Amino acid sequence: MNDPDTLPENIVLIGFMGCGKSTVGRELQHRLGYELVDMDHEIEQRAGKPITAIFEDVGEPAFREMETAVLKDLARETQRQRIISTGGGVVGREENRALLRRMGYVVWLAAPVEVILDRTAKSRTRPLLHTEDPATKIQHLMVEREPLYQETAHFKLDTAGLDSKELATGILECARYFFSHCDR
Repeated sequence: MNDPDTLPENIVLIGFMGCGKSTVGRELQHRLGYELVDMDHEIEQRAGKPITAIFEDVGEPAFREMETAVLKDLARETQRQRIISTGGGVVGREENRALLRRMGYVVWLAAPVEVILDRTAKSRTRPLLHTEDPATKIQHLMVEREPLYQETAHFKLDTAGLDSKELATGILECARYFFSHCDR
């Protein structure tokens, strides 16, 4: 790479809700000047309604179909040097996991249940947490998704106790190494 501040490919952020994908994505966008693609926002734009309404109107399976369609469109595009922030459940489909790995450097942002619960406690935009026991729901989903995040990610980063600037620095250092030394 000629310019030390640029990377040749996309950086893809995966992880459970509340792990900081959107916040870290904005910090990476600020540092690199890359386009930030928030998949949840893209789905909302296409559907013309918020994710909570999508879940209420057509259910989670239909939402997951929309998510895969957006991911396929992003994978077909030739534009590179983007930050792609995914939804927490995107790894649920094998097809999606393969697409994510082909799209660039995949970083799994992780955090313990307590941190996620604290970060999402006041949010009304998390339809999967509209339950009487969100902590149990989070724990169940994390156990289900953890092996899928592991399979998909090139790098795992625990976000608890770190701010977005520290996380972005770690991601950029590892991404530069990955793109300059590793075969994908």
